[in-house]
Amino acid sequence: MTVLYDVPGPKARRRSAIGSVVGTAVVVAIAVAVVLRLQSQGQFEASKWEPFGDGDILKALGKGALATLRAAGLAIALALVLGSLLAVGRLVGQRYVRLFATGFIELFRALPLVLLILFFFFRFGDTLGRYGALVAALALYNGAVLAEVFRAGILAVPRGQSEAAAALGLSRAQTMRLILVPQAVRTMLPAIIAQCVVALKDTALGFIIAYPELLRTGQLIYNGFFNIIPTAIVVAAMYVTMNLLLSRLAILLERRQSRVRPVVRLDAAEAPPVRV
Repeated sequence: MTVLYDVPGPKARRRSAIGSVVGTAVVVAIAVAVVLRLQSQGQFEASKWEPFGDGDILKALGKGALATLRAAGLAIALALVLGSLLAVGRLVGQRYVRLFATGFIELFRALPLVLLILFFFFRFGDTLGRYGALVAALALYNGAVLAEVFRAGILAVPRGQSEAAAALGLSRAQTMRLILVPQAVRTMLPAIIAQCVVALKDTALGFIIAYPELLRTGQLIYNGFFNIIPTAIVVAAMYVTMNLLLSRLAILLERRQSRVRPVVRLDAAEAPPVRV
């Protein structure tokens, strides 16, 4: 095993330990100060939690969660389709297709998502509405990001797989569909799931155009009852639950796909002999 750094001596370990203790003490002191400040404002009183026993408040939170899932679901589906098309176009398309796909990806990856949401809302709001403007912005931004995820996953497949497929007479499209993509899915899946979670959380930016998603609903609740901490805890717990369910669903789908359609891998030892 190659060691790329010197093992810390007693003084270095002592300084590291002191720095860790001091850093932890500072963080704890700041957290205690914040909690005491909020407690002095009555944010932890039992009365601040009473609105969440009201059926109307719970119904409003449920509607906000459904609006979040509705926007995120369509945006993720469109982003996956768009990302796969852009990745394929950049990898195997004609020169002008590759240039278009590359320019599209670089443009929408560089633009802030908030600007995209505002652009679609103010430019196409009469046609798309708040829901359509939010979905369009999320789909374009996340589609551009997922395109690079797909491209990196496909390029990570050993080059010998493409060469073996070409030797068997498969076209580039057949090689991509039957050989490269199934093998790349396992590599891409964690990044795809992470980006889907990001897309779900980014629906919270819909509050800037007054889309009635979960964060907007929470904002209306604490503006009415002045209970920002309990509302933040409830809304955060709902976001965490949705993200965990999304991750679990993606893992189940991946396992189902692996059982239904095993990955085809071309090995030199298994390739049929070439007849002269």
